[in-house]
Amino acid sequence: MGLALDLIAALADGRLRVVDLTNTLSPDFPVIVLPEEFGQCAPFRMEQVSRYDADGPAWYWNQITMNEHTGTHFDAPVHWVTGRDLPDNTVDAVPPEHFMAPVVVIDIVAEAAADADFVLTRAFLEDWEARNGPIPPRHWIALRTDWHKRVGTAAYLNLREDGAHSPGPDAGAMEFLVHDRDCFGLAVETVGTDAGQGSTFDPPLPAHAILHGNGRYGLQCLRNLDQLPVRGAVIVAAPLKIQGGSGSPLRVFAIHES
Repeated sequence: MGLALDLIAALADGRLRVVDLTNTLSPDFPVIVLPEEFGQCAPFRMEQVSRYDADGPAWYWNQITMNEHTGTHFDAPVHWVTGRDLPDNTVDAVPPEHFMAPVVVIDIVAEAAADADFVLTRAFLEDWEARNGPIPPRHWIALRTDWHKRVGTAAYLNLREDGAHSPGPDAGAMEFLVHDRDCFGLAVETVGTDAGQGSTFDPPLPAHAILHGNGRYGLQCLRNLDQLPVRGAVIVAAPLKIQGGSGSPLRVFAIHES
């Protein structure tokens, strides 16, 4: 039949399972909040054009507006100053074969539950590898925190007077993942790939700076990482082909053996 048709057959007969990793995009879904002096990410907005009525008797559709980094979304290298001069750095220039890649899921649920500001370090990753085996090259690194279970509550953004509080990596962890493990990108359930307090790190916001400066990608606001195996799943994440775009909301799903 050929490999492509074999894939469809395996999906049809249940040998392969599809897991939706995407949160529903709605006006209620929260977006990242930056310090007041900076421009802000606009939330998703939807306005009905017609719904089988005088404005369109046989059709239903809506006008939508949103920021490129709204809801479950993709970060291209151009999103960050460190990646602004790289080739193929916008969503319309990313090679389409990069929209599919295997994933390693790293469980930090207990750590994030005990400390919303849990920092992922190189030492933690090395200890994880000692127990789970080495992280293969060209894999998404997915941080499972079960943060998606907070969606619909104030605890999702977890804002306090000094900003957001959520887990994320430090520079040592990102240097290890990018340079020593040649990761494809970082995928998280939180609203950003950096920790909520990542702007206070040295250097600031290391996930964005190191990932995008090295031509890697980010996925944010995922869900259902608890349904994936540690290894063996493939993530499919194809952003909208926005001219010169820095990122895009998208439908993300994973495929793995049942």
